[in-house]
Order: sequence, then structure tokens, then C-alpha cells
Amino acid sequence: MNFIILVTFIRVLSQLFIWVVIGSSLLSFFMPPDHPVREALDRIVNPFLTPIRRIVPLAGNLDFSPLVLIIAVQILSGFLINLLS
Repeated sequence: MNFIILVTFIRVLSQLFIWVVIGSSLLSFFMPPDHPVREALDRIVNPFLTPIRRIVPLAGNLDFSPLVLIIAVQILSGFLINLLS
């Protein structure tokens, strides 16, 4: 019973974080960097993106670090869910 709650919590938390990463990435095209919403999302996402940006180089003007972070979150949450199931 407790594992079902924990698995559900991991799923919800990982999906919420993925949507925050997507939102932060999309808003970077439309909002200025000093907008309060963008600053709040960047404060959440940037600590996770910074190490990835050191490893993954830019492809022209495209930054693939949010995509790498989303894949890593999905792999980690899948691993934890399988471990608990």
C-alpha cells in the first residue's frame, strides 16, 4: 500500500518537473530574462541544467540540455518505479 503511494508520488513529481523544464525552455523564447515567472522557473531548472551544459556542447544556437535533462528524469523515475514495484 505504501509503495503505491510512493510510486504515484514519484510519477507526479517527475511529470511536474518535466513540465517545468519544458515551460522554462519555451518561455526563454518569449519572455525577457528578468521577468518574474521566467526567473522563478530558471531558479528551479538551472541547477540541474548547468552540469549538463558543461558536458553537452551547443549545436549552433540550439541548447539540447533541457532534452537531456528530461530524458534523464524519465530514466531515473522509471528506474525508481521499477525498483519499488
